[in-house]
Amino acid sequence: MSYRLVLLALLTFAIPASAKPNVILILADDLGAADLGCYGSTFHKTPHLDAFAKQGVKFSQGYAACPVCSPTRAALLTGKYPARLGITDWLPGRPDQPGQKLKRPPLPLQLPLEEVTLAERLQHHGYTTAHIGKWHLGGAGFEPTKQGFDVNIAGDDTGTPLSYFAPFQRNAKGNIRQMPGLETAPAGEYLTDRLTIEAEKFIRANKEKPFFLYMPHYAVHTPMRAKEELIKKYENKPTFGKQSHPVYAAMLESLDDSVGRILKVLDEEKLAENTIVIFTSDNGGLATLEGMPQPPTFNGPHREGKGYLYEGGIRVPLIVRGPGVKGGRVESAVVSSQDFVPTVCELCGVPCPTTLDGVSFVRALAGGGPPERDALYWHYPHYANQGSKPGGAIREGNYKLIEFYENGRKELFDVTKGEGQNLIESKPDVAARLAEKLDAWRKTVKAKMPTPNPDYVPNPQAANGTIALPARTAEVHGVMLRFEPLPHKNTLGYWVNEKDWASWEFTVTKPGTFDVEVLQGCGTGQGGSSVDVIVGEKKVNFTVEDTGGFQAFKPRVIGQVTVDKAGRHTLEIRPVKKAKAAVMDVRQVTLKPAK
Repeated sequence: MSYRLVLLALLTFAIPASAKPNVILILADDLGAADLGCYGSTFHKTPHLDAFAKQGVKFSQGYAACPVCSPTRAALLTGKYPARLGITDWLPGRPDQPGQKLKRPPLPLQLPLEEVTLAERLQHHGYTTAHIGKWHLGGAGFEPTKQGFDVNIAGDDTGTPLSYFAPFQRNAKGNIRQMPGLETAPAGEYLTDRLTIEAEKFIRANKEKPFFLYMPHYAVHTPMRAKEELIKKYENKPTFGKQSHPVYAAMLESLDDSVGRILKVLDEEKLAENTIVIFTSDNGGLATLEGMPQPPTFNGPHREGKGYLYEGGIRVPLIVRGPGVKGGRVESAVVSSQDFVPTVCELCGVPCPTTLDGVSFVRALAGGGPPERDALYWHYPHYANQGSKPGGAIREGNYKLIEFYENGRKELFDVTKGEGQNLIESKPDVAARLAEKLDAWRKTVKAKMPTPNPDYVPNPQAANGTIALPARTAEVHGVMLRFEPLPHKNTLGYWVNEKDWASWEFTVTKPGTFDVEVLQGCGTGQGGSSVDVIVGEKKVNFTVEDTGGFQAFKPRVIGQVTVDKAGRHTLEIRPVKKAKAAVMDVRQVTLKPAK
């Protein structure tokens, strides 16, 4: 008998079936903290979830364990930090690329079978268990039925559905791959609807015994696909910086309808009073383009989105209803994905090891105050598809520290006031203490760190001799300067400190003399700052022009520099004197061979 089964056998004890509440855990994919009506959205229509929030507890500070999907799913099912599991990126993850300064650490391709999941803990105490939806924690041999689920519908190793409309399959060069359990779905049926039908069937079939239904939807993950009649309801002019994507809104409406149908079945079968229902998301909303003409959502007032350790990437909606829950209120307790295992186990009277990383928030559900916890931690040692760079974070009380692994740069925020003001210089003692705790935690969980990339080729010279230095590849130095990735920004901005500066590494294969072109924006009345561009020993000075807006970019050739040898070089932009409130915004610097 394996260690895992021995442990479960030791934990097993008899609990009357009538005393066991049912559990339904609904996980949305890429749903942002501000996407629901009950969380402030005025564009998306989510009446069922809004009503659900009024019945239950709506958490105002719910977090995902990671800014991307698979790690959060692993944490949610095991009660452990992704860093402890080694699953720190979506599976199989983003391959290393030449433009990365660091190589990603080793990444397993599945959740190990040795881990004890929430499904296994409940299953060994008389629960019938079902997984209906997205798995993304391993393929053959590591599927849901190997991890404590009696039933698996639609779950495999993929992170996106083979199709959002039936038949739920993909034909790749004659090789037809089918989503498991959906083979007989009627042609044209929408995936969210099909998963809901399967969930309804499972609930009705198991209403006489305790059950655990884990329903991780594929929605609202890309590709953007929805029912045409719903898309028409949201047709409008797309606006960057606002929630305005009609297909995303339609996908979310179908997801909302699904939740409404699940709650209705519970009412019809008289199961509502004895069923714990949890709704949350695996990470923040996708707010960058990723090859699309419009980002799916906007997470304001939270900063950035999926892939980032800022609040927009890890803050998620969390709503809970059921026995042991004092409903009809908003709860400010800080909770995270890894807390679900000890919480559900306590509510269900199922033993749970105290060695897990998660802590029970049953007390918060009952209105008795937040869970006792020292701090929350995140470890994301990867370059995300959304543009973020490897880093880690810690939240203790209202303070949150982010550390970037490329250069050790740190940012400190009071999250109750947002992430606009970096307190790293004004609160040095707090920053030092949190940095020390974050480092100690990484050692405790044996977090795998990125390593130097021996194949690093930053910003290579193009065949025509041009060298493009986009804002996203810059390294920022100082306190407030930042890269703003959202499509209506896509710039180095918040250049409000004269001492802040930026640098780019670039690779030259054809040395020579280059014209320096700066794609610069500056707000009305804000021009006049003096700025140096430095390459090696060469320095070019220019005066920032008022362009009528910080995102109203104007290309300006400011002078020439000579690079006399091939290899890796560095370009710096350093303000000499700030004229007004901010220096400028910069979207790109380009070195063009001089004619």
